[in-house]
Amino acid sequence: MTKPNLRVHPTQTLHGDLLPPGDKSISHRAVLFSALAKGTSRIRRALISGDCERSLAAVKALGCQVRIGDGIVAITSPGRFELQAPDQAIDCGRSGTTIRLLCGLLAARPFASRLVADPQLARRPMARVVNPLKRMGPSQIRCATAGGAPVELVGGPLKAIRYRMPVASAQVKSALLIAALDAHGVTEIIEPGPARDHTELMLEHMGALVERIRLTTGHCVRILGPVGALSPVELTVPGDPSSAAFWVVAATITSGSDVWLRDVCINPTRDGALKVLERMGADIERHNPRVEHGEAIADLRVRSAPLRGLRIGGEEIVTMIDELPVLAVAACVAQGPTVVTDAAELRVKETDRIESTANALRAIGAQIVSTADGWQIEGGQFLGGFASSAGDHRIAMALAVAGLVGKRATCVKDFSCASDSYPGFVSHLRALGARAHWES
Repeated sequence: MTKPNLRVHPTQTLHGDLLPPGDKSISHRAVLFSALAKGTSRIRRALISGDCERSLAAVKALGCQVRIGDGIVAITSPGRFELQAPDQAIDCGRSGTTIRLLCGLLAARPFASRLVADPQLARRPMARVVNPLKRMGPSQIRCATAGGAPVELVGGPLKAIRYRMPVASAQVKSALLIAALDAHGVTEIIEPGPARDHTELMLEHMGALVERIRLTTGHCVRILGPVGALSPVELTVPGDPSSAAFWVVAATITSGSDVWLRDVCINPTRDGALKVLERMGADIERHNPRVEHGEAIADLRVRSAPLRGLRIGGEEIVTMIDELPVLAVAACVAQGPTVVTDAAELRVKETDRIESTANALRAIGAQIVSTADGWQIEGGQFLGGFASSAGDHRIAMALAVAGLVGKRATCVKDFSCASDSYPGFVSHLRALGARAHWES
């Protein structure tokens, strides 16, 4: 049985060449969008993790056949017009992407569905997806009275809407774009910041016409529906920049390090962490830049470098929202203060990541104070000791990175949650030369 705690020892240097796991956001979309297209989709290097497994189980429940082998996920679908009603509730576990995108996928399907979640996900806001979908006109859609899961819906004919999102959210945008495929008229979604555009790129790759317009403030995405038959998904998933960020920070703050990260997605809506780290003084080189299936990709070489604190906020926050816990680790060992603002969205992630990150890093000696929408951090040194991940995979891995430069070993409680997005994290940590072992 997997032991829940991970002890990470201070490490002199990191060296190696890693292929980070396939991007989690793209993997989710590739799996779910495969259900929309009649025929067989083939996805190479898809992330097979706790969260993405929920999306695979969901398409199976809707009548798709799934085969996994030789590094390929093959999904055969009858097409979105012939999907089957699930014979029981679809369990989304802790995967917010699964439950929110399913709301859009099921909004036009002429049958009843019920989406359930574990307690951690059930506390997260679903009304932000359900309310705009209600305006599109499915026969029924409702979430729990507290605004979270479960979600119950009966699909039906949809109409186009114009919706201005109060907060930039790739999951909300994606749910509405999927529903817009079957809506009559032009659906317009206006976002206040540059949320991830993997959905737009993938729908275009499948044959949909998606119009994107830069506004004076924000962006507008438009689809004219209903859209005809889509082509099956055929792609190789690039490396996840959110997963790569742990190694970028680790190599930067661990003296004498030199690490290569291969095939990393550097989509402009996802590269905010790299840009911030470079402003802080990080030594990051991009090699072999290319575009595959619409996604920008490069190999990264990262060498250790001293960091300086700075201010992080504004529109760039949405381009690094998942990397903020490990960026906080970098700030804790930088010279001078760092202030993070405009990151209130962290409070409705798997945990309240503003408080959970601050509590975890303070427990091992960091000088970090939480604010309403971020942190105030004073650079210094980690002491090591014992800290809890709070069951949040990104905080668990951020703590492991901090442990590399502590005065003494760091024990991360409940590290097994890291498998939600990075099942091979500990193996990669050791491959770079770090000492880490499981404890009960």
